[in-house]
Amino acid sequence: MRLALAQLNALVGDLEGNAARILARCQEAAAAGADLVLTPELSLWGYPPRDLLLRPALLEAQRRSLEGLAAALPAGLALLVGVAEPLLGEGQPALHNAVALVAGGRWRVVARKRLLPSYDVFDERRYFRPGSEAAVLDIGGDGGRRWRLGLTICEDLWVEETPLGQPLGGCDPIADLQGQAIDLLVNLSASPFGQGKAALRRCLAGRAAGRLGVPAVYVNQVGGNDELVFDGGGFVVDAGGAVLLQQPWAMEDLALWEMPQPPAAGFKPLAATGHGDLQTLAPAGGPVPQQTPDGPSAPVAQPLAASLQPPAPQELLLRALVLGVADYARKCGFRGALLGLSGGIDSALVAVIACAALGAERVRAMRMPSPWSSAGSLSDAEALAQRLGMVCDTVPIAPLMAAFDTALSPALGEAPRDVTAENLQSRLRGTLLMAVANQQGQLLLSTGNKSELAVGYCTLYGDMNGGLAVIGDLYKSTVFQLCDWLDAPESAACRAALGLPAEGELIGEAIRRKPPSAELRPDQRDSDSLPDYAVLDPILRRLIEEMASPEDLVDAGSEPALVERIWTLLRRAEFKRRQAAPALKVSRRSFGTGWRMPIAAG
Repeated sequence: MRLALAQLNALVGDLEGNAARILARCQEAAAAGADLVLTPELSLWGYPPRDLLLRPALLEAQRRSLEGLAAALPAGLALLVGVAEPLLGEGQPALHNAVALVAGGRWRVVARKRLLPSYDVFDERRYFRPGSEAAVLDIGGDGGRRWRLGLTICEDLWVEETPLGQPLGGCDPIADLQGQAIDLLVNLSASPFGQGKAALRRCLAGRAAGRLGVPAVYVNQVGGNDELVFDGGGFVVDAGGAVLLQQPWAMEDLALWEMPQPPAAGFKPLAATGHGDLQTLAPAGGPVPQQTPDGPSAPVAQPLAASLQPPAPQELLLRALVLGVADYARKCGFRGALLGLSGGIDSALVAVIACAALGAERVRAMRMPSPWSSAGSLSDAEALAQRLGMVCDTVPIAPLMAAFDTALSPALGEAPRDVTAENLQSRLRGTLLMAVANQQGQLLLSTGNKSELAVGYCTLYGDMNGGLAVIGDLYKSTVFQLCDWLDAPESAACRAALGLPAEGELIGEAIRRKPPSAELRPDQRDSDSLPDYAVLDPILRRLIEEMASPEDLVDAGSEPALVERIWTLLRRAEFKRRQAAPALKVSRRSFGTGWRMPIAAG
């Protein structure tokens, strides 16, 4: 049986449009001789649909879309599509996160998700009930052969204690498939990008395949939906964990894989064609399972072919951020973007990401110098804009600062000073940017990083203004690392693929080596107000991503007064983060839907 893995970029809630996208892929797969098309979790809705699931009109639209797919599907082709199954006459929640089989002019639900994540950015128990039994689908292939597929949905695969570092809670859907004599394990996912997650998915799928003694097919959603970025990267592994097929990351794709008959070692994908369209891959080396009297043991690592290896971590991170910006702008109806370009490293990185996502011709920057802006920052910003090929306007704010001094002096009894004067500069810039973005219909990109958001080193209604915080989930130290990689020779191929200049430095050494500064007063440095980022960021990582207590950090050797200072800053800045633009999530825990801390708390 020939399977087609459809790595789709859905628009959340666009059931009719998503059905049309799925049908187009099915037609392409049928032309290539596929028997069964696999699509991601909730592929008809796009993930996550959130409270759209509560709208009865959309559930009715889902029914019409499924009927339309059933009527239009090419003859002889079957489709597995992710749906929300209504439970008629039931209390709340009254849905299953389910998979429907579309074939022969009809459709029916054949699998229901059993493990419903309700942590971090996930809230599935708000909408769904868990399935109660293992899902096995008997389906025909070439020559009248019947195949038994074990069907799982995303979280159902995440049941291995060792790679996850935590005990399993609830049922074990993989264990419940043991003894069912299945030929193939299928997992339909909508798994957001996270650093190191590509390898973890492979590990989990390989372990599940080994437990069941069959190959495993993993299909993942791709694309940006609000703050979540789905990186795709679907694959097939054999029962020993060897990678047989790898789909690309951060782009739509359709890949074909031939199920072996009879099941045996040495099955192989088809011969290779394009990248990002109909993709087939030649056989490649991988972990080779060692035979023992009890069956295959753990695989012995062998070098993977380049086509099966994930890109370098920095490239994966950059591609995820680029995809997040591109889809946020496209799906929200923006044709261009605007950002403030200070000459610092944060705004430089955002400018690079924006140009890669939208094209330099659709990105505009503004320099807004004050009396404290250094000549080097202004020239660095201009040089970066020239390297990227984007327009950069200059709007000095000194006259506006003077006007505010005059206007506020009667109320204050003096001119604004200290932090008030510094915040006014930031708010003037934020207002100017919002005005230009408003009139020109651009998406304003916020340029603050996670370290600043964590400790409140940012200004409400100033530098926090914007519709999307592009690097709001990157610590400052990560910003430095990513920019160093961007300026290194090994990034050239990636830069070229993203439409960026591939020769020479991109960010520039002057920007990368400049001491971080908001330049809101003479000779200001970030280190005047904050610990060095090399000290600050590891503490923030533990407090935010590991939920460690100050006592945990002190016990681990951190200086008590420093920990208490950072802990206090983190807590006091909660009201700012509540009003921040959505940040593209790339870490284990980002500020956004996965961070639900109270503002008023003891």
